[in-house]
Amino acid sequence: MKITRVQSFLLSYPMPEVVFLPYYGGERTIVKRDALLIRVETDKGIVGYAPGQGSELTHERIRDIIAPFLAGRTLAEPDALRVIFQEGPGADREVFKAYCSVEVALLDALGKALGVAVSELVGGRVRDTIRLYGSAGMYQPPERYAEEAAGIAALGFKAYKMRPALGPDEDLRTVRLMREAVGPGVDLMVDAHSWWRMGDRSYTPSQVEQLAAAMAEYEIAWLEEPLPPQDHAAYAALREKELVPIATGEHEPDQEGFLDLIHRRCADFIQADVVCQGGYTMGRRLFAEIARAKLRFAFHSWGTDLEVLAAAHLGICWPEHVVEWLEYPVYTTPRLKTMYPWPLATEILKQPLTIENGELVVPSAPGLGIDVDEGVIARYPWKPGPWSYFKLFSPPETFAVMADHSVPWAGEMHR
Repeated sequence: MKITRVQSFLLSYPMPEVVFLPYYGGERTIVKRDALLIRVETDKGIVGYAPGQGSELTHERIRDIIAPFLAGRTLAEPDALRVIFQEGPGADREVFKAYCSVEVALLDALGKALGVAVSELVGGRVRDTIRLYGSAGMYQPPERYAEEAAGIAALGFKAYKMRPALGPDEDLRTVRLMREAVGPGVDLMVDAHSWWRMGDRSYTPSQVEQLAAAMAEYEIAWLEEPLPPQDHAAYAALREKELVPIATGEHEPDQEGFLDLIHRRCADFIQADVVCQGGYTMGRRLFAEIARAKLRFAFHSWGTDLEVLAAAHLGICWPEHVVEWLEYPVYTTPRLKTMYPWPLATEILKQPLTIENGELVVPSAPGLGIDVDEGVIARYPWKPGPWSYFKLFSPPETFAVMADHSVPWAGEMHR
């Protein structure tokens, strides 16, 4: 079976109304959400699909570098193709990451040809389900976080993740109200990536430590990215205090960074995104190290249901004590009002994901196991420009966010 064509399609959903989210150190504006759909055709008429990072740069790398490389090659051993690519144009780290997204589509096509699920091609499934946590909660009053937590729990999710950015006192009150709203049976994850992105109002290391200790009273499942992600020493020091479980990883640029997190024991939960951090290749390398270190892994996933599905196929190849969680973004629907609407997230699949008791049941049909709806290409045409803006109060600065995953928009310029 030969690869005849590789394409990527940029997609956009403009918000019906601009989403404006004020927070402690500034304000955020969301004007749209973007996605990338990858399509691989073969001479047997089999088509494979994959999610990609919703950015023009990724699209260009696929169109100009990856597609020409793959066209005409035999699709039989994806690992061999990847090695050949890495020895050539894939020597560029960012180009290689884009290739790893395309590789999911190669595996989808190959699985369909062989009559096996992608999970069987990337290690072999050891289970059929993976735990999901409902992820939402962006820059809102404490009482609203509590309502949202209860609403997501009512949908059947056993865990809820939110993003605090209200100032130390209100962040702590928020966690207390959430715990009161859901009771002891629902895990609470606190994604604190805003704490180091608020300019002069960014939380100091001592404030972070005090908040971690105070939040421990409410038995949070983890505190995510409370410090600048490149400061591994600070993470190791914070985790050593054993105040609460720590999670980080979604901003690591390469394998060396991940391995340093693991070997220095900087976190209890290592996180990565299959779309933008090396795909299945990176995951398979990391999971063995995580298992040896007796740590745990949690997928970062902040896009469409296709992204969730792709991650799940890899996750179920490892036992739950190694790969424990998969992030499931909960967008506004008729059932529940959360962050904002993004119908593209579910419409990209022809059939809905099967979620039972807060776990995703991973399909065992060939390939990824669910059909992609190419109709989204016409329904959600690309709209150029940033999808989100962050405005800091002090010092006054504005950051435009162009890509949709793991982009440190404030970088290392603020403490």
